[in-house]
Amino acid sequence: MATILIPARWASTRFPGKPLALLAGKPLIQHVWEQCARSKTAARIIIATDDMRIAEAAFDFGAEVALTRSDHPSGTDRAAEVAALLKRERVLVNVQGDEPFVEPKLIDRLIREFKNDRSLEMATAASPIHDIAEFHDPNIVKVVLNLDGNALYFSRAPIPVNRDNEAHSLSFRHHGIYAYTKEFLLRFVTWKPTALEKSEKLEQLRALEHGITIRVLKTKGTSPGIDTPEQAVAAERQILRAGES
Repeated sequence: MATILIPARWASTRFPGKPLALLAGKPLIQHVWEQCARSKTAARIIIATDDMRIAEAAFDFGAEVALTRSDHPSGTDRAAEVAALLKRERVLVNVQGDEPFVEPKLIDRLIREFKNDRSLEMATAASPIHDIAEFHDPNIVKVVLNLDGNALYFSRAPIPVNRDNEAHSLSFRHHGIYAYTKEFLLRFVTWKPTALEKSEKLEQLRALEHGITIRVLKTKGTSPGIDTPEQAVAAERQILRAGES
């Protein structure tokens, strides 16, 4: 059984109250939930939050909500608190609460990967980088893969180095969606942050430093997240355009 967990918090430094920001008349968190609800393989969707304002809004549009502690350092830790209470789930998909364009088909692909490979513990997604500006942007996380499609390394730096100074065909833009077995997630959050993780500020490096295989599914879409009010305005325009087409 697979379940989608959507961690959501109020206290974003750059965008307080972000989950309830209205986009085309709906809270951001509702757009995320509705995309997840289009998954054909996930049996359950749970919004994990420590804030009653978010919880009440989620109840209003029919979502299942789990209230969590307020002291979690990351969405992964928040998801793990909820995961520890689940009884039947084997596979969990962690969808960030600020990604209104998350692809339902990608969620299904991630879940199927665990059905096809019972040894798999963790998976994520990435898309090719074609723009040199994105390749050099430290806010865009890059990942390089081995021949089996598993992650070699994640970095904010432009990797691998391209001596011709062009966007590299071997570099992929990492997407902030993860799938893992419940057993692995509960083990992962007991590990202390590692040296590479602290250097890059990327918690997935903690898994790599512990020798965990991270499967990376390639996708064409970018599914941009929302970090600022300005990005919310741009996302609303995109949603309205899609509604007109």
